[in-house]
Amino acid sequence: MPGLAKSYAHQKYTLSIIDTLYSIALLLFFLGSGLSLFLEVFLKSFGLPNYLLIALYLLIVSFFYYLLNWPLNYYTSFALEHKFHLSKQSLRDWWMDQLKSGLLAYIFSLILVFSFYWILGRFNQWWLVVSIFWIVFSVVLAKLAPVLIIPLFFKYKKLENEVLRQRIFNLAAKMQIKLMEVMEIDFSKKTLKANAAFTGMGKTRRVLLADTLKDKYTPDEVEVILAHEFAHYRLKHMVRLIALNSLVTLGLFYLIFKTSIYSLGIFGLNSLAQLSSLPLVFLYFMLFGIILQPLEAYFSRRFEKDADRLALKVTGAKAAFISLMDKLAEQNLADRNPHPIIKFFFFTHPPIDERIKIAK
Repeated sequence: MPGLAKSYAHQKYTLSIIDTLYSIALLLFFLGSGLSLFLEVFLKSFGLPNYLLIALYLLIVSFFYYLLNWPLNYYTSFALEHKFHLSKQSLRDWWMDQLKSGLLAYIFSLILVFSFYWILGRFNQWWLVVSIFWIVFSVVLAKLAPVLIIPLFFKYKKLENEVLRQRIFNLAAKMQIKLMEVMEIDFSKKTLKANAAFTGMGKTRRVLLADTLKDKYTPDEVEVILAHEFAHYRLKHMVRLIALNSLVTLGLFYLIFKTSIYSLGIFGLNSLAQLSSLPLVFLYFMLFGIILQPLEAYFSRRFEKDADRLALKVTGAKAAFISLMDKLAEQNLADRNPHPIIKFFFFTHPPIDERIKIAK
């Protein structure tokens, strides 16, 4: 099993690197070859209003990017998961998920792109206004996700095991968390992996418990994993992550504001207001994300360690925590002890062996 997990992890890391480099290469080619400018000029020849022009440009670019990236996407999200017996999703269901996620991505991207160009033409300090809008939009989306987005991909219902449900509510009360509901989500229809989450804000706040975890783990193990999720809330990790991501968004748009005059010239573009410059904004996001990925992973690992410690302190369930980690590692084919470089770039959680060592 350790060898299988290493092989799975190695392929995931390799594919992630290839996907990133390939996406950057596609953006550079689209900008450098003049295809982006050609597409803008072609669409403008139809005399379309600006909002339709933006919508069509984004649709065409998104469609062709999906086509060019399809082989890599298919292998990563479908073939590889089946190869390692981590998925039992049918090809038809995979296509339906692709369609739904593609439509959602397009709709959300369209809202953000519309806001970008609308603000760009009306404010001198547009980078600040755009940043604020994008930050607020992401927070609202996080609130609505459990109600509007997750049900599109999974079915969930109120947890029927009343004893376990009450135990989870008691744990929430002990950790001073107002929990609205405990839901069971049908992970088993798509994946053999296990997970649990504490999602939403305000009235949408709920526990989502995968049936792959509920059916195979003891009540003590379920309690300790949810204590970990509740600990994130108690330690205000979500607020800190929102603050961190807000600073990143502000920094990125300020960087675009200060340097785009130089980068536009490289691709023969005159202004960010040109629709054909949109791939350049995407390129900024990708490169900025690569640079900051190790830093964001570092902060995430710190938060996860703190959540582990608080969960162990509240429950006192050291043995259950250790058995939970061992089971999750086996079930999810987790890389228990990655190379330090891999951990530095890719791991948002401490490796399993490190978490067990801390618990001991």
